[in-house]
Amino acid sequence: MLAGLRQYQRAPRPAPPPAAPAIATAGRARLLDYGGDGAPVIFVPSLINPPYVLDLAEHNSLLRWLSRQGVRPLLVDWGAPSPEERERDLGDHVMQLLLPLIDSVGRPCHLAGYCLGGTLATAAAIHRPPLSLTLIAAPWHFGGFPDSARDAMASLWRESLPTAERLGALPVEVLQTAFWTLDPERTVGKYERFGRLDPDSDAARDFVLLEDWANAGAPIPFAAGRELAQDLFTDDRTGKGEWHVGGRLIDPAEIAAPVLEIVSSVDKLVPEASAARLGTVETLALGHVGMIVGARAREALWNALARWLSPGGAD
Repeated sequence: MLAGLRQYQRAPRPAPPPAAPAIATAGRARLLDYGGDGAPVIFVPSLINPPYVLDLAEHNSLLRWLSRQGVRPLLVDWGAPSPEERERDLGDHVMQLLLPLIDSVGRPCHLAGYCLGGTLATAAAIHRPPLSLTLIAAPWHFGGFPDSARDAMASLWRESLPTAERLGALPVEVLQTAFWTLDPERTVGKYERFGRLDPDSDAARDFVLLEDWANAGAPIPFAAGRELAQDLFTDDRTGKGEWHVGGRLIDPAEIAAPVLEIVSSVDKLVPEASAARLGTVETLALGHVGMIVGARAREALWNALARWLSPGGAD
């Protein structure tokens, strides 16, 4: 494992794919356009890691592939918060950043959210009804997480609170530590396997790309971190029907648009039991990140998204 970790640290980093152009901004957030035909689909990523897992490499990019399948993907890039944003909570991210980006498109859009981005997209769908809503490994019933995971999050929040208050933000390393505790054997095992790979192989290069993404991310404003740790993970306000955004109760049952929810039976980061289970539910046997960029992602998830988001697919 340590040999794999050293190999990862020393590995050369390839140039990233060409950046997609930004067609709109709202504060620090940008809306990136990947081209293509058809109705726009706004992809909402998590706040916890950078959005580019959906565009990891030119040979492994869900969004670039969809743009060639009759879909026009648009990606929300949340950007990095400033110290003045310490009181911006999760609902403010929806109302002040996400909704203005949706409005900027000027025509009806599909909405798709991955991980915590799906939770935020659910709130956005109440305020701006989309053509359809797609949720990919999106937590809603936080009571469905194992007690050990919720306890770990609560403990990390308590330990991090003094620092977060001083910084006005929750460092992403705190949340990454919480996620590592969900599956510590995987963290060790992946470096063991990487240490046995030829450093010049495609598999080794893909590992470095993905691991760099997993270890990156901007801090989360203090209020958003507090809401995530206390209101969602500890109190499960979403699952209990107590989460308000923009003065409205966010009840997923009120979403009138067609909904496709993709869950995983083997996801340890966002367990199947935490899903809202709205509309049409498809269950995969792929990991939280593997369903987006893994070897079987195109067969299991990409094709299903292309069918759903193509004209008539969500009718």
